[in-house]
Amino acid sequence: MKRTQREVTVEAVSTGKAAPISTKSGFSGIDKRPRQTAVAVHRLGLEGDEIVDTENHGGPDQAVYCYCREDYDWWSAELGIELPVGRFGENLTLTGMATADVAVGDRLEGGGLVLEVTSPRIPCATFSAHMDDSQFVSRFFRANRTGFYCRVVSEGAVGAGDALQFSPFVGEPVPITELVERYGYRKLDAATLARYRAAPLHGEMIALLAERYG
Repeated sequence: MKRTQREVTVEAVSTGKAAPISTKSGFSGIDKRPRQTAVAVHRLGLEGDEIVDTENHGGPDQAVYCYCREDYDWWSAELGIELPVGRFGENLTLTGMATADVAVGDRLEGGGLVLEVTSPRIPCATFSAHMDDSQFVSRFFRANRTGFYCRVVSEGAVGAGDALQFSPFVGEPVPITELVERYGYRKLDAATLARYRAAPLHGEMIALLAERYG
């Protein structure tokens, strides 16, 4: 992991509107399209970004979903196709970092906006339907290039081309990639669970991990 303070670039800012999709709910806002101007970011997400399944998506601990160009390039090579920004349903596409560099509590700051990393993205059936691949959720987990959710510490605005300052969490890191591995199958010992609780992890995820594996 590159645990150093550095500048990263916002390649794209994307939002979505509720649209038909072949899932149980019938609609989703996962199909994100890049915005041409700066977008306001509030405590519950980006202005104009519609959340359909509010039981599983959105909320203050997963207000903004980020995905990294380095991970997109890996997937393009893996799938043999070019993937447009927003294809994975992210709000911010970032260059200069990868999911493997990120831990809970890391911050992205710029222009008054402050985001704090809370958890990996845990994909669902809607993602598989969006990718037109019934096995894509499993492939996404195995690749461990999930991107990450953020809470909004300080509201602001962000646009394509903006620079953000990446600042690592000052405590003991809880890497996003480790959480993906633990979520699937590894039992948590008391010390690991204590480390997770000491980080500003997504509240629902720490409760789930403690219930399943504590």
